[in-house]
Amino acid sequence: MAHIRTRETYGTRRLQTELAENGIIVGRDRLACLRKELRLRCKQKRKFRATTNPNHNLPVAPNLLNQTFAPTAPNQVWVADLTYVATQEGWLYLAGIKDVYTCEIVGYAMGERMTKELTGKALFMALRSQRPPAGLIHHSDRGSQYCAYDYRVIQEQSGLKTSMSRKGNCYDNAPMESFWGTLKNESLSHYRFNNRDEAISVIREYIEIFYNRQRRHSRLGNISPAAFREKYHQMAVLKKRTNGSVRYCQYTSNHLHVMRQKASSAGHIIAHIPAR
Repeated sequence: MAHIRTRETYGTRRLQTELAENGIIVGRDRLACLRKELRLRCKQKRKFRATTNPNHNLPVAPNLLNQTFAPTAPNQVWVADLTYVATQEGWLYLAGIKDVYTCEIVGYAMGERMTKELTGKALFMALRSQRPPAGLIHHSDRGSQYCAYDYRVIQEQSGLKTSMSRKGNCYDNAPMESFWGTLKNESLSHYRFNNRDEAISVIREYIEIFYNRQRRHSRLGNISPAAFREKYHQMAVLKKRTNGSVRYCQYTSNHLHVMRQKASSAGHIIAHIPAR
């Protein structure tokens, strides 16, 4: 059943797309009625909770984004943050990095303590997998793990620009907070972990298999982050081969315009896909 296959996370709009790609055509109103009759509901979101501690004497970077999450390509803006997961063995801390354009989790790390080493591992993973160009904006909160000298050195050596949220303003890092809410709502809140290894296994599977590769995002035109990134690179290759021909430019402009309209109709204010 599509509702189970998508982990009970899809509303009517995304579920309609999922069914259509599997050969089942049904109207949105009809699908909404069926969901109501069968009492199929999406998992509920939870409230934001602060994790990192901004009370320290380390240097703080300016807020370069100011809640303007509008990159035009992958690896232009990354957002980073820490969260925690309860287990019978104790807390498990998770550091993550998200590409704002593709919504993909490009780096993450898990451990027993919330340290600069943990955030550093997540950053190294992102740098190795993406190899971003110089000038990428790395945005985080003011937690000591991100203000630490060693972490800042990694950013500087990699050519990253450092940006930080205002103190106590979770909306300055909205894309990352959104992912934490999705992870906990769709996965973690439905488990009771006996130990950290169990939690690590579930989190890794959710990020690498479901979220990055399978989960449909309305702001991406109801495709997964991995599919969206692949589509972007295919367009870039096509543009290079055609030397920016009129036919290509018209196709690209129309395609991105349709995706932008879908994102806009879904009400996602952080989405921005410019026409070429």
